[in-house]
Amino acid sequence: MVVKDTELPHLRRCVELAAEALEAGDEPFGSVLVGGDGTVLAEDRNRVASGDRTRHPEFELARWSAARLTPEARTAATVYTSGEHCPMCAAAHAWVGLGRIVYVASSEQLGAWLTELGVPEPPVRPLPVREVAPGVAVEGPVPQLTEEIRALHRRFHAGRD
Repeated sequence: MVVKDTELPHLRRCVELAAEALEAGDEPFGSVLVGGDGTVLAEDRNRVASGDRTRHPEFELARWSAARLTPEARTAATVYTSGEHCPMCAAAHAWVGLGRIVYVASSEQLGAWLTELGVPEPPVRPLPVREVAPGVAVEGPVPQLTEEIRALHRRFHAGRD
């Protein structure tokens, strides 16, 4: 995938947010919601270490946008994220009517990395966004940043051994 010059800073911020999550003892995921005019509207990082496994940044941004944006503004927005949405987040994204998704690493890549690290399979099958929400425009992975995300996941899981 070719990332536009104007999009790369948003994706880099997602990597920074994923690193912040890791430093807080959480799984390394981060996301940024950008309006149709290019304005950063909101951002979040993973917060599942609290015990609530639904505290994914993509899910939080979907809820934030549903409460604060018009349907038209949601459709025009883009969610940039360090990892492809899980099925829960993909469904939330589609249900609230958000626009495009651009992710650094795919679910397939993450699954392969976790298998290499000996991490047990998650309780929910990782499906590509297109299978859960076929009407959502999705782009990724972004090779320029994929290794940074992979390294964060290695660090997270190495610390759990």
